[in-house]
Amino acid sequence: MRSSTFLATSLLIFLAEIAALATASAQMLPPQDRFPEPLEKYEMQPALPGTYRLESSPRMISPYAGFTSYQVNVDAQGNNIVGDAANEPSISVDPTNGNKITIGWRQFNTYTSNFRQAGYGYSTDAGVHWTFPGVLQNNVFRSDPVTNSDETGTFFYLSLLVNNFCGDIWRSTNGGQSWTEWSPDGGAYSGDKEWFTLDRTPGSMGHGFQYQFWTEFFACQFGGFSRSTNAGATWQSPISVPNSPQWGSLDVASNGNLYIGGGNSGSAFWCIRSSNAQNPNVTPTFDQVTTINMGGSLVYGGTVNPGGLAGQIFLAVDRSGGPTNNNIYMIASVSPGGGTNVMFSRSTNGGASFSAPVRINDDPVNSSKWHWFGTLSVAPNGRIDSVWYDTRNAANNTDSQLFYSYSTDGGVTWSPNVAVSNPFNPLEGWPNQNKIGDYITIVSDNTGGDVAYSATFNFNPSRGQHEQDVYFVRVFPTGGGTPTPTATASPTATRTPTATPTATATFTPTATATATRTPTATATATATATAAATATATSTATPTATVSATATATPTSTPRPSPTARPEPSTRPRPTPAPRP
Repeated sequence: MRSSTFLATSLLIFLAEIAALATASAQMLPPQDRFPEPLEKYEMQPALPGTYRLESSPRMISPYAGFTSYQVNVDAQGNNIVGDAANEPSISVDPTNGNKITIGWRQFNTYTSNFRQAGYGYSTDAGVHWTFPGVLQNNVFRSDPVTNSDETGTFFYLSLLVNNFCGDIWRSTNGGQSWTEWSPDGGAYSGDKEWFTLDRTPGSMGHGFQYQFWTEFFACQFGGFSRSTNAGATWQSPISVPNSPQWGSLDVASNGNLYIGGGNSGSAFWCIRSSNAQNPNVTPTFDQVTTINMGGSLVYGGTVNPGGLAGQIFLAVDRSGGPTNNNIYMIASVSPGGGTNVMFSRSTNGGASFSAPVRINDDPVNSSKWHWFGTLSVAPNGRIDSVWYDTRNAANNTDSQLFYSYSTDGGVTWSPNVAVSNPFNPLEGWPNQNKIGDYITIVSDNTGGDVAYSATFNFNPSRGQHEQDVYFVRVFPTGGGTPTPTATASPTATRTPTATPTATATFTPTATATATRTPTATATATATATAAATATATSTATPTATVSATATATPTSTPRPSPTARPEPSTRPRPTPAPRP
């Protein structure tokens, strides 16, 4: 009898444990109404030494209609590296000296491997010439690069360690020429699709604070938001954000309020405010959640970028001090059902409500066309710049060009769209991963914007297709009339109150510097890309380029020195992460 009772009790305990495990697993998985997250994954090993950077061709300089794109990921001699791949670039510009620019990107040393590292480059002459010293850490699998700068010109680089979803902040005080790991290995917490910003307002309570959020379901440890009160050196324990937003960005208003723009990876979009994140004496809370109509849904796995997003959500705050000061702007490439449009919404009341969505791309509505990777930046004088990839001119609806538009009235109206690059095929150059990244970026000043984007202008004869490379282009207003979309205020807003660095040595070659913001460039060669990309353009605005006849690149052996290798990051004890798909 006792044996029978014991067996029955054991069976009940076993069944209870199974039920508990099932409940715990369900709690750790993302909600069923969310689109599956396109996770970064630790795949493959680094390429063997000597299997890359052995061949070169002339770097690509691609002029188009008065705009000139300059290749960024070049070797020590300034030439294209044949056989590599580079995408998902993030740009920062020194606000005290516009000649100093840095770009971080996902660097694939060979397109035959999906192993990627944190590549970076810098320019000292406003983006005409670039130096690519190497990667933050040799043979360390990194992804999701995000760069930013403070008001003094110190650059920061947030990089995700793919094997554990933990992030590191790196710092550069010499214009991006070399970087120091500013937080301990994995000490910036993070998670997949992380983004960060900082408070640049001198005199504010949170001046110099850094704020970061990521996809909470796939995090280094837990939570989806963290704050640093010492410029990224250490980070406070993560907390959760209402609605667990994904695939977005964040910014700080001139009054220190923090705003996060994100969504549920589908048709739901939110602007989430924290008024007290700027107070170092409290744990941040989020006191306002506003639902925004962006006119469609985000797209993952679209025709133009099958293995990635058609664009994420970008939020920016106007800190011009003028009539549009502290306006909040959001932009996303969304699909109303077929293709995507670049849609914009704004708030003029601290995020309490947002306007009806405005379509920035001004071509006729066509569900077969893609307007993707839309992003924006606000200039110090309040002008809004937006760039995106666009297939409107492509008969195959995939070949894309970089397009540009701007607004001088707080996003009520937008200038006629202009193409600023040659067309390229986004379906070529894939490095064992069927995408060209998930975003591009822009930083604006009072006269224009500096853009980092990926394109496939260079042709690799051994592979028989074009390669993914990172490019810089300067965009600027060109005059002309404006369309007349009118922002209409949304109904009542939805509010939901809720309760020691170590230096890394890097190889620093001497850069070619010029003193002016708008140099005139003389192109050394223009390599053959697509048929459209070989066209010669007559420049009508600075920077201009004098281009030689189309060149046929002859591969040459150009070995280059590599940065000093660092050991793998040390592991930190952490809870077992949630199961991932």
